[in-house]
Amino acid sequence: MHPTLLQLQEKIEKRSAQSRSEYLADLPAKTANRQVMGCANLAHTTAVFPSATKRVISLHQAPHLGIVTAYNDMLSAHQPFKHYPDLIAQYARELGATTQVAGGTPAMCDGVTQGREGMELSLFSRDVIALSACVGLSHDVFDGGILLGICDKIAPGLLIGALAYGHLPFVFIPSGPMHSGLSNPEKAKIRQLASQGKATREVLLEAEEKAYHSPGTCTFYGTANSNQLMLDFMGLQFPGGAFELPDSPQRKMLVQESVRAIESATRNPALSMAQIVNSSCLLNALVGLMASGGSTNHTIHWIAVARAAGYLIDWDDLNLISSVTPLLTRVYPNGTEDVNAFQAAGGTARLISTLIDAKLLDGNAMTVWGKSLGDTVGEVLPVTETFSVKKPDATRNTEVLREYTDPFQADGGIRLLQGNLGRSVCKVSAVKKEHRVVHAPCRVFTDQLDVIAAFERGEMNQSMVVVVIHQGPRANGMPELHKLTPVLGILQDQGHSVALVTDGRMSGASGKVLAAIHVSPEAHALGPIGLLRDGDWVYVDAEQGTLSTEVDLSQREQMPAPRRSGSHGRGYFNNWKSMVGTAEEGASNLFHTAPQ
Repeated sequence: MHPTLLQLQEKIEKRSAQSRSEYLADLPAKTANRQVMGCANLAHTTAVFPSATKRVISLHQAPHLGIVTAYNDMLSAHQPFKHYPDLIAQYARELGATTQVAGGTPAMCDGVTQGREGMELSLFSRDVIALSACVGLSHDVFDGGILLGICDKIAPGLLIGALAYGHLPFVFIPSGPMHSGLSNPEKAKIRQLASQGKATREVLLEAEEKAYHSPGTCTFYGTANSNQLMLDFMGLQFPGGAFELPDSPQRKMLVQESVRAIESATRNPALSMAQIVNSSCLLNALVGLMASGGSTNHTIHWIAVARAAGYLIDWDDLNLISSVTPLLTRVYPNGTEDVNAFQAAGGTARLISTLIDAKLLDGNAMTVWGKSLGDTVGEVLPVTETFSVKKPDATRNTEVLREYTDPFQADGGIRLLQGNLGRSVCKVSAVKKEHRVVHAPCRVFTDQLDVIAAFERGEMNQSMVVVVIHQGPRANGMPELHKLTPVLGILQDQGHSVALVTDGRMSGASGKVLAAIHVSPEAHALGPIGLLRDGDWVYVDAEQGTLSTEVDLSQREQMPAPRRSGSHGRGYFNNWKSMVGTAEEGASNLFHTAPQ
């Protein structure tokens, strides 16, 4: 392993010694023994099964697997999950095992709620999903679990929930991306034209329908597909299978292989979730995030995941990982091609392989398949020779995926920015070098819709730093501000020097414009970002890692937060907002106590 990563791992282990020990000590020593459960408990468990199956479950004669599903058909990525429980049950029966749907979790589509009131529920939905998974698993009759969830907050939420049952093994089964439609650059171009009034609503709608057109994950490399890549790197789903198309003949074989793996894992305590998700596993996932130019949302989510497993990591750790990890992929928004092109180039299987060769991944990290990551990624499933689950000898398209010896850039996709305005993260992989440093007067807003309105009034025809405050987790649940992407992109294309600074989030699909996001402390927690006023000069420097102003803020008062309605369920989360941790702590209510 790279010496910097080894040193970081030792540092994380030392820092987390007590919390990791407490996490492991809180887990049951072994799985539940159904033979000693109460008869009434068992009768409720097996009521829906035929008599022969009742006895198999009650007498603990075979593994009983719990399925936690985030199925709904609001999400194109989750629509294929409708029939997965029946398919999983069939494959389990062939192995002599049994299954039940332990529970369902909510799953919202950020693509639908962008710029709308519901987006303020998005980040908090992750912890709701974690709690929902725990409710489903609370029946304590399972020997292992199968997790069906893909998108933004959903996969991290399921992972956090499953870690509460870390004495059991778990496997994720994805459904794959939709077929390629309208190219992402063309879609972005039409969005910008519409923002300028140069494309009609009908033209825009037609373009969006061509981009999002069938079951499967959206094909850009945003948060959902970053989830999938990281789960591959963690060995919690079949390495190389994340981006197999939903209707591919390979897809059912991947489901079958995943069921076989989890059925086998129930007989090996070393393959429990708590044992697999260790410091090596987490570092492997974060290296994969940096090498692929993945979503900035995971600078929040995977900190929360780590805490769920008893590990304490922060943005300094992520920045260090990024500093030694080369950027090896170009997938939209940090390139023009989509995840289907990435899969065709070799996908996660090849990316894992070249990073192991570079000594940036721990190839000996265990997977739920009972083999090391290095061994698993090199295998081929039975009766198939398709590229997607076979480790290719080299990348098939160097414009999309490169070997570690020939990177797109020497370091990874995400950087830490800090200074007298706080700490933030910046996704540099999608920002051209000539746009990575901005020094300009700022314009301060408290709502992204006000930014768009100012643009439409012609008030933003100049270089500027757009500051959007009171968007943090304590203020309004930290919504993504993806609606700003076309507007800021237009200003940059017009030759202006433009940056965004916010205590909110940007979509995993955002890029192109320099953005210092997740600024902590947030304005609602009296962070200095809330002291800025129109005209103050602000430095945003992604090369030197700087976020600062030369203005004396010591005599300023915080800009008040706007009153927000509790409609659309937002009022139900007021207590969560008062208890939530900072973005750098994972923006969670599950691992944080009330601020003093």
